[in-house]
Amino acid sequence: MRTRLIKVDKWNPEEKLLEEAAKIVKGGGLVAFPTETVYGLGANALDENAVLSIFRAKNRPVDNPLIVHVSRMEDVHQLAHLNEMALKFMERFWPGPVTLVLPAKGVVPKVTTGGLETVAVRMPNHPVALGLIDKAQVPIAAPSANRSGRPSPTDAEAVMEDMKNRVDVILDSGPTDVGVESTVLYVRNKEVVLLRHGGCPLEVLEEVAPVLVPTKDNSSAKHSPGTRYRHYAPSVPVVIIDEVGRWKEHPAYLNNISNVGFVGLSAPPVETKEEIRFDSVVHYGRGLFAALRAMERWSVGVILVELPSESGIGAAVRDRLIRAASEWE
Repeated sequence: MRTRLIKVDKWNPEEKLLEEAAKIVKGGGLVAFPTETVYGLGANALDENAVLSIFRAKNRPVDNPLIVHVSRMEDVHQLAHLNEMALKFMERFWPGPVTLVLPAKGVVPKVTTGGLETVAVRMPNHPVALGLIDKAQVPIAAPSANRSGRPSPTDAEAVMEDMKNRVDVILDSGPTDVGVESTVLYVRNKEVVLLRHGGCPLEVLEEVAPVLVPTKDNSSAKHSPGTRYRHYAPSVPVVIIDEVGRWKEHPAYLNNISNVGFVGLSAPPVETKEEIRFDSVVHYGRGLFAALRAMERWSVGVILVELPSESGIGAAVRDRLIRAASEWE
């Protein structure tokens, strides 16, 4: 397979280009496309063989469910059973970075749901994504367009880095706006459970209804994409700077004291070879994955990262950094 990169205008995507990509999706192929969060690796969500090709391209475990993307709210009725609470969140946050996990209807293949009786659904807030889904006339299953476990791609260059010759087409409309994946909510009757922090902060979600934040051992987490395995990790060890200074004892830091990269908001606590500092938590979220990939290219030996506060988008940034961090030996 030879991957084609097609530049598409973000705000006025050319219909001919969208139709060309949609034809590939309808034919069982793979198309990487931008959303407001990260770039997705898309296939026809109702075509079992097409969905399996996503798992092969990413080297993704097949028990890890996928998010199904739609271009119209009414399309969800084909895929899932809806209740009043789900409709409230859809009306408030769609299109946008909120994924709802709902009871699946039989039309959705088990390979798409990770073998579960639920399906994760969202409506992205991006003209190219919505145009592609609309032209394809099928819901599109799309995890992030990277090798499994790697930092998610927030531009087409990162997609090409991981997915070259593994995907038919990459639609390039520039960097994404949010930079971290969608927030995932499990809607069970009147109860709403947070499964993954993401682009829509918890404080905003709770303007609609209370959201249960489970403990780490919560069994509901299996229903959410991106929570079962180590994720978001570059090839360079990531070490979190903790308040008590335990990070100074981490073998990855001790072995690379003269080759340190730093990503965060404040001044780095040690001398660094490379550093990327953000002026706000929102910009930290938008640029996090790109920063981790940049550190790889700059060949640092270890990446020290600063955790932001848990408020707003900071909760999602913290979640991604903790999942990317290197284990202690």
